Amino acid sequence: MSKKHKRQKQKQKFPWIFLAFGGVFIALAVFLFARQGGDGGGTATIAVDQQKIDYGDVKFGVNKTFAIKVTNTGNGTLRFKEDPYIEVVEGC
Repeated sequence: MSKKHKRQKQKQKFPWIFLAFGGVFIALAVFLFARQGGDGGGTATIAVDQQKIDYGDVKFGVNKTFAIKVTNTGNGTLRFKEDPYIEVVEGC
């Protein structure tokens, strides 16, 4: 009987504290990973290849077209919250 009694005392309880810390660690890692992928992580910087476009005098009703190259020179994701604003300045 004494051998049977010794075996029962040697049986250890499951380390629940390590399991709890592991779960918290995994949840924290998932949270941080999810936040990182959402906005590109850096600062977006916009660059335009032409600051001014001058067509000179244009008659009313005549359509003119032009192209502007807009690039992101920063290390973040460039997103517009509103439609881009273009100002037409008369007489410049």
